[in-house]
Amino acid sequence: MRRTTAILVLAAAAAPLAAAALPAHADTVLTPQFEPSGVLSLSAQASTDVQQDVVQITLFYEQDAHDAASLTDALNQHADTALKQARGVSDVTAHTGAFTVYPTTDNNGRISGWRGRTEVVLESRDFAAATKLAGQINSTMQIAGVAFSLSPEAQRKAADKLTADAIKKFRDEADSSAHAFGYSGYTIRQVNVGSNNVTPPPRPMFAMRAMAAAAPAPLPVEGGKATVTVTVSGSVQMTR
Repeated sequence: MRRTTAILVLAAAAAPLAAAALPAHADTVLTPQFEPSGVLSLSAQASTDVQQDVVQITLFYEQDAHDAASLTDALNQHADTALKQARGVSDVTAHTGAFTVYPTTDNNGRISGWRGRTEVVLESRDFAAATKLAGQINSTMQIAGVAFSLSPEAQRKAADKLTADAIKKFRDEADSSAHAFGYSGYTIRQVNVGSNNVTPPPRPMFAMRAMAAAAPAPLPVEGGKATVTVTVSGSVQMTR
């Protein structure tokens, strides 16, 4: 017991000497940084469902061929024709989607031909115009699926309305928590505000065979709703 006490005393006596021997800037390295007491971390959310206002219609064309070069040309021609047709429709944008060319084999594992697929995606906030165009292009390309999403403008508009509500919830929670812990109030130390939306998965559609109708009717489509959420998170210093 005496030996242990002597070691502790010597260590305590040597500490000031060791500290004095260190450079002046070493104080900032050795001084521990303690988190102040009474700090509370919390978050609050505000959500709403918003009608999806953008439709994406995916069309595709598939073909078999004996060689990859002629197959690629045929796929490109179908995609180019669809894109040119889409350029004549206002309020509808079109772009190429997936493009694949792969070999097919016979029973002996040897390449017997080639198969390919090309896609064109129509996108618009005008559902009627997009579906009418898809019906027209359906004479040369089939419809693979329809998906809906929320435009950045609609999400931002919804988030702007939710932000004030989320901030109020954050402040109310901070105030009630501070009083529950025996404090009289709080001050905000750090706060972050963010938003996001959850979109339902795309709706698959059975491929529609090419039709010879002169004026095909628009496809009946209706978008669902996306959930927009604003989150306010951070920390507060509870005060006496």
